[in-house]
Amino acid sequence: MGFLDVSGISRQLQQNTVVNDISFSQPRFQKLAIAGETGSGKSTLLKMIAGLEQPDAGQIFFKEQKVLGPLFQLIPGHPGIAYLSQHYELRNNYRVEEWLDMSNRLPQADADALFRICRIDHLLNRKTDQLSGGEKQRIALCRLLIGAPELLLLDEPFSNLDPIHKQILKQVLDAIGNRLRISCILTSHDPQDTLSWADELLVMRGGQLVQKGSPQQLYYQPVNEYVAGLLGSYVLLPEAVLSLFTKNRSWPVMNQHYLVRPEQFRIVPEQAGAVKAVIEQVGFWGAFFEIKAAVAGNSITIKTMDLNQLSVGDHLYLQLADTIYR
Repeated sequence: MGFLDVSGISRQLQQNTVVNDISFSQPRFQKLAIAGETGSGKSTLLKMIAGLEQPDAGQIFFKEQKVLGPLFQLIPGHPGIAYLSQHYELRNNYRVEEWLDMSNRLPQADADALFRICRIDHLLNRKTDQLSGGEKQRIALCRLLIGAPELLLLDEPFSNLDPIHKQILKQVLDAIGNRLRISCILTSHDPQDTLSWADELLVMRGGQLVQKGSPQQLYYQPVNEYVAGLLGSYVLLPEAVLSLFTKNRSWPVMNQHYLVRPEQFRIVPEQAGAVKAVIEQVGFWGAFFEIKAAVAGNSITIKTMDLNQLSVGDHLYLQLADTIYR
């Protein structure tokens, strides 16, 4: 038995199965992300792990101690596990420092260090109603960390943040893991929040666990189009079109088509073996260009950092990266 062990837990609400027979383990210090569309059961799963909701079946063990739901204890929750809801609230008419002092049992030097890690040390004298959403979230997070949890559960922590505050929070989470040595689980429906952060990724749909593995494995070898689409854009090539690029048939198969990620296409000079395409559309996305092109009567999407001043109607030549994640 390890750090966190979830075994066969299920939950029904109003005769609807919200979580259905979920099992997984999390080693200590592993960064675990749970991805899924809205309503897939992510939040309910986190609340059961935190001891805030009662499973109808199955068991959860944290450091070999059973996590009891609210039916078996007066105050819901489990020592050592902190849960930050996506609907966090701060009390009004308090200065930030006053609100944090209500829970603070740390020596002042340790508290000051925690404030710096959470990027809130400059906000301590502000009133709680004078803060942005991102600032409020980091303060709510800091208040949980004051209790020195060993496992931190974050429910859609990036969902209501602008890009600047999202980046700050990601840096805070890195510091929490590296400097405070706190293990984390977070949920998200945005691949940009999970792929670069997680060591292990679980994908849920309709309360069920669809696939789990490393972010690279799920991105390049998804079990179905739901997982593929959840983690990014993709192209489905019929075998006749794939044959123009490669003889390799170990690409993921979806509905008798082969799944390719747009960045796996390479724009090359005209040469033997390169496949001719006609540009139909060009979009600039900051970090890359996205090109819609026609190949043998099929529309494909290409992502590239170098457009070479190509425009709609131009011809280009493509190769397909023949390296597939295994």
